[in-house]
Amino acid sequence: MKIADEQEILKAYEKGEMKARRPSKELMAELSSASEATFKKDRRINIRISAHDLMGIQRKASQKGLPYQALIGGLIHQYVEGDLMEKA
Repeated sequence: MKIADEQEILKAYEKGEMKARRPSKELMAELSSASEATFKKDRRINIRISAHDLMGIQRKASQKGLPYQALIGGLIHQYVEGDLMEKA
């Protein structure tokens, strides 16, 4: 979903054109199961990076209030899913 889509939804909600409702128990169970499968950490890797890069990652993670390993894992996940694009 793009930011423009989110802004459109927010405007419709603020105008009263949309109403929030509680998700069903079935949907919550499905989402819970999907999130467990998605975020299950079942593999370990070791990598070597420069001290400069590690310090930069730790600084960025600190700014976001995240552990640096979580930031690295999140970046890898975004890349694998196609949410991070390479520069041409």
